[in-house]
Amino acid sequence: MTTPQLELIDLLRAIDPHAPLAERHLWLIGLLDWVRGEAQNPDVAVARVRMLIDAAELRPDWLKLWHQWWEEFLTTVDATPLLADLGFASHGTFVNELMRRLRRRWLPPTPETTDLSELFTLLFPSDFDARWLRALDARTLRRLRIVLFRAEPLGAPSRVPDYALRSLMDALAYATSQISAVGQSADVRLRMSPEARDGRPFEDLPIVFEALRRAVLADGRQSAPAQVAAANLLEQLDACRAAASTVYSHLQEHGISVNIEFQLRQLRQRILRVKALLLCLETDSPAQATAQLLSHLVKVSQDSASMRALWSSSTELLAAKVTERNAETGQHYITRDAGEYVHMLGAAAGGGAVLALTTWIKLALGALALSAFWGGLYAGINYAVSFVIIMLLHWTVATKQPAMTAPAMAAQLKNMNTPEQTEHFVDEMVYLLRSQFAAILGNVGLVIPVAIVVALVLQKLGWTGVMDPYHAQYILAHHHLLGPTALFAAATGVLLFASSIVAGWIENWFVFNRLDSVLAHHPRFTRWLGRERAARWGRYWREHISGYTANISLGLMLGLVPPIVSFFGIPFEVRHVTLVAGQIAAAVHELGMGVLHQPALGWAVGGIVITGLMNLALSFTLAFKLALTAQNVPAVDRRRVYRALGWRALREPLSFVLPLRLKRRAAPAAAKRVTPDG
Repeated sequence: MTTPQLELIDLLRAIDPHAPLAERHLWLIGLLDWVRGEAQNPDVAVARVRMLIDAAELRPDWLKLWHQWWEEFLTTVDATPLLADLGFASHGTFVNELMRRLRRRWLPPTPETTDLSELFTLLFPSDFDARWLRALDARTLRRLRIVLFRAEPLGAPSRVPDYALRSLMDALAYATSQISAVGQSADVRLRMSPEARDGRPFEDLPIVFEALRRAVLADGRQSAPAQVAAANLLEQLDACRAAASTVYSHLQEHGISVNIEFQLRQLRQRILRVKALLLCLETDSPAQATAQLLSHLVKVSQDSASMRALWSSSTELLAAKVTERNAETGQHYITRDAGEYVHMLGAAAGGGAVLALTTWIKLALGALALSAFWGGLYAGINYAVSFVIIMLLHWTVATKQPAMTAPAMAAQLKNMNTPEQTEHFVDEMVYLLRSQFAAILGNVGLVIPVAIVVALVLQKLGWTGVMDPYHAQYILAHHHLLGPTALFAAATGVLLFASSIVAGWIENWFVFNRLDSVLAHHPRFTRWLGRERAARWGRYWREHISGYTANISLGLMLGLVPPIVSFFGIPFEVRHVTLVAGQIAAAVHELGMGVLHQPALGWAVGGIVITGLMNLALSFTLAFKLALTAQNVPAVDRRRVYRALGWRALREPLSFVLPLRLKRRAAPAAAKRVTPDG
């Protein structure tokens, strides 16, 4: 069995300073693999580093070869990209960085490279490397510096005098120039506050760095002039960071751009990188600072390969903006007294009546036996038109509410420090749940009778081709409680949530590009519409673009997603509680009173119930989780909230479905009046 000592001896014998570039780098990769060992305990890796130092001290001839190898390595590779640019996008845009990470995942790097940042991922490929580098103690680092990384190799003078200082200064020059460039770009500069722009922090940053470079080269890195210049550079970096932070205020008010948020995040990280490099420049313990910097770079290298980290960090502001808008809209769907409850019932009943007509149009389209795509497209247009009509009439669709109300609930969780705040949150949950109940009751309560009335009218007109007994029996069997109904209803809930995200994103895009101002003031529109009408159009679309987008996108998704998914062999059908209830009502009318004695009808009614539950649960859960993440809601005592909800359910169970006055206190005075719409 090979021991670590024997493996190390074999590695030491294999060193060749004159080997080809790839072979030299492969030898170093192998040496670090040996240090890593089983990659389980950092202390074991540190012990192996000490073993390497001991072996080197006992072999003067090998040390001479090593120093030749190390000098060849330093004169061949470029450390500036590693120190200044590792983990940053070369072009500063989200899409470019996304493509770079995909390429890195699918195309591994080659050891035949002079770019140390590319070689770095092969030398330190895992998070364990960051752990054992941090675990290196001061004595071991000092021995490493003296034995292996002395400035002057044994024998001839070195061709790389003060390589570390030169690399640090080059990296600082590169990093500060990148910070200055981002800060002076049009996307960032135009969105800064006037005070931040007038301070010229990014314009002056290269000048401040040049003063540091001259002081270091003239007087040394730890001289008094260099220390003063370094302090000035740190102060200038803080000014740059403060100026960049003012951009967020503009983005929150005028719309979010993922690319701008990505650039700002990169800028903040570059500032932190410059500060880390300055620490290596100023420190009295360069070995410790270097080890800590390498450990940090390993973490950066790992994070820079993560697709999830890129997406979550770059879209955090956009998610916050989307959920903020949905939270504002969601307040309108929550009823807090009997009057608002009755109003919700009426609005939901109107929505149910429209969807009864939508159901029959969908059945008529099915009778045409169109191809999957065109049938799905026409069905989607049918749904979209119906949802828009409901919105314009200020009626409501129950299943669209959860994705809007969940962010409003998440916002309530920000303040959960006292029992009173917990009780207030429970009040809001009660209001929400009974509002959902009223909306479903209104939708389903009217879609059934209206669907039967439409069936009677069609029968009177002699239009009997839309529904026949076989088709009616098929509908009842197809919506069986124990079939795939629950799964399809959950997937439909995901589509309901997705439509709210699309709506928020489109509204953000509309606001970010100031299209309301374009409509109101562009000469072409004002000539065509007149100034007053153009201004009204601008205001109208600013207020309603989200509603139109949510309804149209939901309708098209309900129609087109099933045939698209089925094309890939995945069975999927839309299960929307109101539409399902309308179809079952049409089937019952076709089969007559005898169907009341069939078990299939009972199972189908159970399918309606489970469809409603899954529609609401999935869309609410997804929206609630997104809102918690986007708003950075801290962890709360969920057990306390669940206990309070359970106690309320035992004490006032009917308050969850009926507009009873809550005994604890009246509804909040600041609550908005319910004005449901589609």
